[in-house]
Amino acid sequence: MIAEMKKTYIVVQRSKTKAMLKNLRKAGVLHVSTASKAFDGSYKQEIEDVEKVISVLQELVDKKKPAAQKTLSRREVVETTAYLISLLNKQNELIQKRDRDSLSAATLLPWGDFDPEELAWLKREGIELFFYTIDKKDLAKLDEEQVYYEVSYRGPMKAIATIGEQLDPSTGAVPATFAKGRLSDLQRSIDQTGKELVRIDEKLKASLVHLDALKHYRSVLEMRTRFEEVEASLVDDEELSYLVGYLPTKEEEQFTRLAKKNGWAYLLEDVSEDDEDVPTLIEYRKGVGIIKPVFDILGTVPGYREHDISTWFLLFFTLFFAMIIGDAGYGLIFLLIAGAIHISMKKANTLVMLVYVLSIATIVWGSLTGTWFGSIEILQSIPFLQKLVIPQISNYPELFGIEAVTAQNTVMKFTFIIGTVQLSLACIINVVRKARIKDLSLVADISWLIALLALYYIVLLLVIGAQVNIKALFATVGVAFVTILLFGAQGPGVSFIDGIKGGLAGFFTTFLDTISAFSNIMSYIRLFAVGMASVAIAQSFNAMASGMLKGFALPAGILVLVIGHGLNLVMGLLSVVVHGVRLNLLEFSGQLGMEWTGIQYQPFAETVEE
Repeated sequence: MIAEMKKTYIVVQRSKTKAMLKNLRKAGVLHVSTASKAFDGSYKQEIEDVEKVISVLQELVDKKKPAAQKTLSRREVVETTAYLISLLNKQNELIQKRDRDSLSAATLLPWGDFDPEELAWLKREGIELFFYTIDKKDLAKLDEEQVYYEVSYRGPMKAIATIGEQLDPSTGAVPATFAKGRLSDLQRSIDQTGKELVRIDEKLKASLVHLDALKHYRSVLEMRTRFEEVEASLVDDEELSYLVGYLPTKEEEQFTRLAKKNGWAYLLEDVSEDDEDVPTLIEYRKGVGIIKPVFDILGTVPGYREHDISTWFLLFFTLFFAMIIGDAGYGLIFLLIAGAIHISMKKANTLVMLVYVLSIATIVWGSLTGTWFGSIEILQSIPFLQKLVIPQISNYPELFGIEAVTAQNTVMKFTFIIGTVQLSLACIINVVRKARIKDLSLVADISWLIALLALYYIVLLLVIGAQVNIKALFATVGVAFVTILLFGAQGPGVSFIDGIKGGLAGFFTTFLDTISAFSNIMSYIRLFAVGMASVAIAQSFNAMASGMLKGFALPAGILVLVIGHGLNLVMGLLSVVVHGVRLNLLEFSGQLGMEWTGIQYQPFAETVEE
C-alpha cells in the first residue's frame, strides 16, 4: 500500500537553522522537496574530481587480486584526490603530446630523417622548395618545360620537389607539409612520453589502496551537498526560517518528540489536492516485496494518489515470465543459479527470492506444456514428465492424439482470458476505490468492465473463429460506450449535467479508448507468440546439434547446444522486459488510469558517517 503522508512545516530562528537541519538529518524521516530549485552546491567541483578519480581507478582494479584498502583522514583524502587529479591532468597532456608527435612522425617517415628547419633556412636565403607526392602516370603527364627534382621517398607514390614554383593542383600533385623537428627527435620524444605514461600508470595503480576511502569521501560530499540543497530551500522571514516537507503518518509520533525536544515550532496537516510534489512510499505486504527489484530497475514510481499494484504486478509478472520463457529446463537453470547465489551470499535477498519464484513458475508452466529444453526426446523418454502435461496446451500435442491447431487455439484463448481478467481487475479496482468516495464515475468503470467482456468474445471470433452472437456483442459494446460518455466525467463536486457535457466533449477520446480496449486484449497474444518462438528456436538448435552428438564431433555438438540455448535464454529475458513488463505498465496500468509520475520518498537523512 502507499503510505499516507502529512505535510509538515518546521519553523525555527534563523540562527538555529543549521542545528535544526543536523538533528532532522539524523532522524531521517522527513522528505524535503527541492526538485524545483536549480542547485549545484559548493562541492560540485570536488565531487566531479573524486568521481573522475574513482572512475579511472576502477578500470585498473584487478578483480582476481584486489588491493588491500587503507583508511585516510579527511585532510589526507583531500590531498590524495588533488594529487591524483594532477596525475590525470599530466597523463592527458602527455597523451596529447604523444599523439601530436606520432602524427608529425608519420608525415616525416616516408621522407627520411632530416630537419625541416633547414628548409626554413633555405627559404630565408631566397631558395624556397615545394615538395609533392604524385602518381607515376600523372608525373609522366607533366609539361616537359616543368623543372622538378625527384626526391627519395618510401611510399608507393613518387616524390618530387620544385624550386620557387608551385605546381598547379590540376596536375594531381599533392603538396607535402612537414612538422617541426627531426624524425629521430620525434621518435625519441614519443619513447620518452611513453615511459612517463607508464610511470603515471604505476602511480595510479599504487593508489588503488585508497579506492574505498575515495568512495567514502564522495558519499560524504554528496551528503554535504544535499544538506546545502535543503538549507537553500528554507524560506526566510525576518528572524525566522521555515521548511516544508512530507512525513509518513507512521513517523508522526517520532517527529513530534524530536520537535518538542529541540523546541521547533511545527505544523502537521493532511495532504490536499493542490499539493503536487507529494512523495510516494510503498509499504509492501509480506511476500510481495520481492517485486521491488523490478520496480527499482525500471525506475517506476506510482503517484501518491495512484494505486499500489505491486501484488497484482507480482502475480501477473510471474505468469508472464513463465509463459514467455516457457521451458521447464530453462526454469531449472534459473533455479540452480538462484541456489548458487543463495549459498554464496549465505542468505537470500529479495532478488534471489524473486528468481526462486520466477524459476519455479517457469518449471511448472514448462511441465504443463511438456517443454524441456525444446526436446521431444526428453518428454518421450521420461513417462513421468508426460503425466505432468496438460495435452490441450502441450507444445507436442501429437504425442497425446491432439491436433496442433487445437492446442494452439487453446493457448491463444488462454492468453485472451488472462488479458480480459487483468483488464477487468483494473475496472473492479477503480469501482471499489470510487465507491468509497461516492464517485458517480464508477458507473463508467462498470461499463468498461461489461465492454471488455463483450470485446473478449469478439476477439475469439476474429482470431480462432469461435461461434458468438455478433449482434448482441456489438449492441453491448454500444450501450457501454454511451454509458461511459454519460458517466465518465462525473465526480465529486461535479453536477450531473456538467458531467454529461464533459463526457460528450470527450466523445472522440472515448471512441479511441474503446478501440484501444479491443487491441489491449489482442495484445496478450504476445504471450503465446513469444513462447512459441522460444520453443522453435530451441528445437532448431537441437536439430543442428543432433547429428554432431557422437564420435569426434561430440564437443562441437555440445558447444552448439550451449551457445544456442544460451542465446535463447538471453532473448527470452529481453522478451520478458519488452512484453511481460509492458502488459503490466501499459495495458493494465492504462486501464487503471495510472501514469507512473510519482516522486520516490527519499528522507533527508545521514547516508554515511563523516
